Amino acid sequence: MASSSKSVHIVGGGLAGSEAAWQLAQAGVPVMLHEMRPVRGTEAHLTDSLAELVCSNSFRSDDAENNAVGVIHEEMRRAGSLIMRAADTHKLPAGGALAVDRHAFSAAVQEALLAHPLVTLQREEVAGLPPAEWDHTIIATGPLTSTALAEALARETGEESLAFFDAIAPIVHHDSIDMSIAWKQSRYDKAGPGGSGADYINCPLDKEQYDAFVAGLLAGDKTEFKQWEATTPYFQGCQPIEVIASSGPQSLRFGPMKPVGLRDPRTERRPWAVVQLRQDNALGTLWNIVGFQTKLKHAEQVRLFRTIPGLQNAEFARLGGLHRNTFLNSPRLLDATLRLKALPRLRFAGQITGCEGYVESAAVGLLAGRFAVAELRGEMPSAPPMTTAMGALLNHITRGADATTFQPMNVNFGLFPPIEGSYRGKERKQALAARALRDFDNWLAPAAAAA
Repeated sequence: MASSSKSVHIVGGGLAGSEAAWQLAQAGVPVMLHEMRPVRGTEAHLTDSLAELVCSNSFRSDDAENNAVGVIHEEMRRAGSLIMRAADTHKLPAGGALAVDRHAFSAAVQEALLAHPLVTLQREEVAGLPPAEWDHTIIATGPLTSTALAEALARETGEESLAFFDAIAPIVHHDSIDMSIAWKQSRYDKAGPGGSGADYINCPLDKEQYDAFVAGLLAGDKTEFKQWEATTPYFQGCQPIEVIASSGPQSLRFGPMKPVGLRDPRTERRPWAVVQLRQDNALGTLWNIVGFQTKLKHAEQVRLFRTIPGLQNAEFARLGGLHRNTFLNSPRLLDATLRLKALPRLRFAGQITGCEGYVESAAVGLLAGRFAVAELRGEMPSAPPMTTAMGALLNHITRGADATTFQPMNVNFGLFPPIEGSYRGKERKQALAARALRDFDNWLAPAAAAA
């Protein structure tokens, strides 16, 4: 397509905003990308880089035959996703997951966008509603939307923004891990992208050690709540480890410390519980503690985590923390193409829409960008079918969820329409995945022909 004379403004340079910018620019549409960092920081970001990963470095399962997350990965690749291109280029061993070197990944996304002749990066805060003259705007400010913008949106929509806690897991220096106690193994020895089947470091606990750890976790000194946090609910998929532990003494053994699929080579038996660490950078010098997001004070984290066998001498590159995540009541506020019903010149993308997860956020950014391209061409934006991963997620955000109980959602096969046939278990997942990719290719075909 020839270049458009109209620019699209994108507010927020995270995964969703970066992906939306790429889709627009690749279609010939000029983009003005507004990112407030470093002019104004957030509670969680450490850099001013575009597409910074502030929590885990994992994009989760890359299995496009059996897992809905893997399906959305593949759909994004087929749609020319910049986020997936950077992730694939900078992947790290992580069993069946797609984990990335967070710094190299972010640098690759930023480099591609800054090199594109149709992308302009403006470092500034958009403090309030975007100006009226921005007649095509995508707001992709993510979980850390500035107070001024959040308040302006609340005034415009009449809705109070909802919020939950998002959590950051600690990162350990590899050379401080005692590998005479810990060992490398993926659950069930499963190999994934760039992996060998021995991609996690495992620290075993017996029953006495586990019980002592849980007791210490519950009794540990925790950061006091700020006023705005006091009534904020936790999102089920990103709960602090002490919140999980408070639900029952065995809850961690069936959560982030579950020992299934693992065998301690010293005893040839499955341990009572296990703490897993996942590689966090390409050099293999940093490893994050999987699922150990926490509100424990930093000194308490160091003391308690060093009671874990194998981590008794651990040195931490980063300790855990929590930050607020704000999102819209999207089923009530957004139309089927992610526009604000009360002000259609504003379109939303990413976690502020109520999706959860890196790839889900980027996927919604991809859709927002493509919808804006269609609008500028004078076409009716076409959403992917509900049978696809992107279509199922979009439907949940904009129409499928109950607005009175709306909460953030990861992509999963439960969002997909039923499939005909007597499929069960793994066969059903494979049938849903095959149908999704087939239908996604059919949805892409007209756009590819028009390009």
